[in-house]
Amino acid sequence: MNRIYKLSLIAAVALLSSCKKKEQSTADTVTAPVGLETIQPTLGGFSSSLTIPGELQAFNRVDLYAKVNGFISKMLVDVGSDVQQGQLLAVLEAPEMKAQHAAAASRLKAQEALYIASNGTYKRLLETSKTPGTIAQNELEIANARQLADLAQLEAAKAAYREITDMQSYLEIRAPFSGNIIARNVSNGAYVGPSGRGSENPIFSLAQQNKLRLVVNIPETYTGILDKKGLVEFRINSLPEEKFSGHISRNAGALDTRLRSQRIEIDVANTDRKLLPGMITQVILPLSGTSSSLTVPNSAVLNSTLGLYVIKAQGAKAKWVPITQNTSNDSVTVISGDVSAEDVLIKYASEEIRDGQDIKIRK
Repeated sequence: MNRIYKLSLIAAVALLSSCKKKEQSTADTVTAPVGLETIQPTLGGFSSSLTIPGELQAFNRVDLYAKVNGFISKMLVDVGSDVQQGQLLAVLEAPEMKAQHAAAASRLKAQEALYIASNGTYKRLLETSKTPGTIAQNELEIANARQLADLAQLEAAKAAYREITDMQSYLEIRAPFSGNIIARNVSNGAYVGPSGRGSENPIFSLAQQNKLRLVVNIPETYTGILDKKGLVEFRINSLPEEKFSGHISRNAGALDTRLRSQRIEIDVANTDRKLLPGMITQVILPLSGTSSSLTVPNSAVLNSTLGLYVIKAQGAKAKWVPITQNTSNDSVTVISGDVSAEDVLIKYASEEIRDGQDIKIRK
């Protein structure tokens, strides 16, 4: 019996000693620092692209209204017509304008006659007054004033006549630029006039199609890293096998207050008329970081439930530093925060590396 008791006691002591050694070994494994690979942020060196919808628009587009009220007497073009700058598109008639023109011409002739008479009278009196005592000075001054007044009235009559003559040119609708008629809203005999005064719809809509604008609205996030000199490529669903390209020609320089985006435009040559205004495109915009942008490998960014962090190696301690992710591509991320190019960061950030934990840097 004593022998059995002694054997049991020895076994218990051995088991307890084994457990203590195992616990000590486990504790040593947990607390022992592990060699970690590190990196330093890079200044600049970021490039990527952004795919975003865009819309093709006519380089120039205008709705043509009549400048004066009248009736359409001739329609010289129709939808689909190619027109040249200055080409006559339609002719209006306004009978009252003919009467106004005739009245202005009559007033002009009458005023010319009055001026000729008063001017002749003044010249004769002036010549006679050279003989002392023949013409009173007051009569000479009255004659001079009358001919000056008649001259002013003559100039006014000429201006009124020119105005009526110019208004008659408004009866002709001409193309302000070369393009294509994309809409026609009236027919011969229709009553037309300025917008809201006799004509709700334009007579014609004219669009320039040999050159288009590709309009894209860039979200605020990407405005600072858009490569304004890079090549912009785009595709169209109706022409899936073809790729088009161009360079940024204009940018708004301000954000749209409703969409919080910046409008940019790319000029697109369209001499073959393959592309049409109104087409929706998929635009590939080049992105590039500035020279002061900090980039790190994607693996160095810790996306935890508390936010985005990088882990600094400060001596033998790990420090979680909150950051803002500006943009990224397949390999690197542009970050901002309390990070500089001189900092040493853990290359493979993980929640297993706790804030303030002792770490060992891999040499």
